[in-house]
Amino acid sequence: MYRHSLRKRVAIAFATCVAALSVAWGFAFFTAIRLSEDRVLMHQLQRAAESYPTMPMNIRGYDEAANLPVSLRDWAKTDPEQGVYEFTDEELHVAVIPSGGELQHAFVVFDVAGIEAASSEDWFWLLVITGAVGTLGMLGFGLGVVVMRRAVAPVVHLANMVADIDLEHLSAGDHKRIESSRFGNDEVGALAGTIEKTLERVNAFIERERYFTGSASHELRTPITVITGALELLEQSDLSATDVKTVDRARRATFDMKKTLEMFLCLARETDEGLYEEQFLVVPLVSQAIDQQRYLLSGKSVDVDFEEQASPKVCGHLQAFVIATNNLVRNAFEHTLDGQGPITIRVKEHELFVTNQLNSDADDNQTPAEMSSPQGYGLGLGIVQRLCERNGWSFSIHVDRRHVIARLSW
Repeated sequence: MYRHSLRKRVAIAFATCVAALSVAWGFAFFTAIRLSEDRVLMHQLQRAAESYPTMPMNIRGYDEAANLPVSLRDWAKTDPEQGVYEFTDEELHVAVIPSGGELQHAFVVFDVAGIEAASSEDWFWLLVITGAVGTLGMLGFGLGVVVMRRAVAPVVHLANMVADIDLEHLSAGDHKRIESSRFGNDEVGALAGTIEKTLERVNAFIERERYFTGSASHELRTPITVITGALELLEQSDLSATDVKTVDRARRATFDMKKTLEMFLCLARETDEGLYEEQFLVVPLVSQAIDQQRYLLSGKSVDVDFEEQASPKVCGHLQAFVIATNNLVRNAFEHTLDGQGPITIRVKEHELFVTNQLNSDADDNQTPAEMSSPQGYGLGLGIVQRLCERNGWSFSIHVDRRHVIARLSW
């Protein structure tokens, strides 16, 4: 349980990191200054000890430029302005100060020979300081990582819990692990509460889906089976020609209802116990669809050209492929008028093409956008699209002014 919100914890973590780094840098600079002071004093004391009992005169004052050391006299004649100057080659530091009276300037010369470090020692200290700065930077980076990890730990914990949940097999333990009360009343707690409610809805939906698909097969197919049996008994009776046509229409309608029911049940199932990895031949299924839907061409002078250019096998859900093929053939037969055609059905190695012609009225009254829409040819093509997406197949429709070409590839 956290007492502060995520935003406040991140701000506190950032402030703590900055404060710690500031203190560390402050101690580092303070130590460097003290070491520099001690180093200068130690060098001065060492030089005095080496010349004992005569004390060295490092600092001297000059009232005239002519009294300066020979190396500085030419420079002094240029009338330098007030300030401090350094002469590296001579190891001298010179302060120019204004002087009263006729003299324009006075000079204070500090001889640093033996006090300043040699170039090799400067490089050594440069390496030491660089190492110290790099070490502080790495420590600061590590501190920042640790502090920020602790600040966002609840979010990471929640993400790991959500990633471990199996949506297909939700349990009571999953709901307890994601319970919002475990994360406090902050942003993470609000997010956990939203995820918890979403999981409850998903779980309820899955239960409804399982109940529906588990019972619909029996509850919905039973009336269809009863109707089919009654129609078979009627067909065996002595019926008039008109009654035979009526029974035949009822039988076909019952068959269509059964296929539609199987179609929706297939789409409603979340899983199908490995049925999406079946291997089956395409040509027999397409031939069966043509035979089952041929009654739609009764009374029409329309030819059907079935071209078997290959004999492919498809991996997927057998019932889904049957439903998709029946819908494509049915739509082609239904939307072909008397005298038009032929309807061409071609099976290739990786594709199935169903082609039918448009009538002149469709050319005049429908736009290409309307004709290319799956809904323009019934609900079935929209369901075919979903079945193909579920199985990893591809479905498309090409429409021009004269033809409609449905393509199913795998």
